[in-house]
Amino acid sequence: MHTMTDWPLPFWIAHRGAGKRAPENTLAAFRTGAMHGWRAFECDVKTSADGVPFLLHDDTLLRTAGQPGVAGEQPWSDLSRLDAGSWHSPAFAGEPIPSLDAVAAFVQRNGLALNIEIKPTPGQEEATGVAVGQACLRLWGGAPERLLFSSFRPESLKGASRSAPGVPRGLLLDRLWTGWWDVAQSLGCVAVITNHRLMDAAMVRQLHGAGLRALCYTVNEVEDAQRLLDLGVDGLITDAIDRFAPALGGVEAAVCPPKSGV
Repeated sequence: MHTMTDWPLPFWIAHRGAGKRAPENTLAAFRTGAMHGWRAFECDVKTSADGVPFLLHDDTLLRTAGQPGVAGEQPWSDLSRLDAGSWHSPAFAGEPIPSLDAVAAFVQRNGLALNIEIKPTPGQEEATGVAVGQACLRLWGGAPERLLFSSFRPESLKGASRSAPGVPRGLLLDRLWTGWWDVAQSLGCVAVITNHRLMDAAMVRQLHGAGLRALCYTVNEVEDAQRLLDLGVDGLITDAIDRFAPALGGVEAAVCPPKSGV
């Protein structure tokens, strides 16, 4: 049973590596975020047709790799050769889709924390959770540190709890669907991570009263961050890695005035 003292993440978490500053879910994004002083990162992980965990948000490759088809139905040998950077800007042309192995090596070598959102191909919810859990035990060892699983899909969290019960779990919510509270508790979650518009004082009290952490995504405006700080949330996921400065220390110090033109 996880407790609040087991929490693996700092307060500020960079969304998909570097928000909009680099092509999402790539090693280039992680490097960009780290160069801005970020020490914790969120990313999306699914599995290829041959069972290799890799980073991608969408079900398809069209938006970020310009290719047709469902990503999870293709073998890693094909996925690994795709260009996942040109869509963002010419500077990142040729940037590949990274495997979870590659990202794990980067974050471990640099002492960084990672929130893995399990993002299954439809129909592969529980199996993806199992596979990601198994991969993380292989990559991080039997007692992973600075690692959190999250998912909008309870089945994926269930799968991860089966294969890697020692990795803490958080339920993601984009709406307060009926039964979410019971599901979070039945899955042994240590956190609930909501769209920032859903979080209010009553929800923070409910979560904290049960020993769970309250986190929010994707918080890009200073006013939203300040409201949530005032509520006493435990973490914020943001695209605005150049607007907030977590390296300053202390959550209040991390809220910086927006830069001109941002």
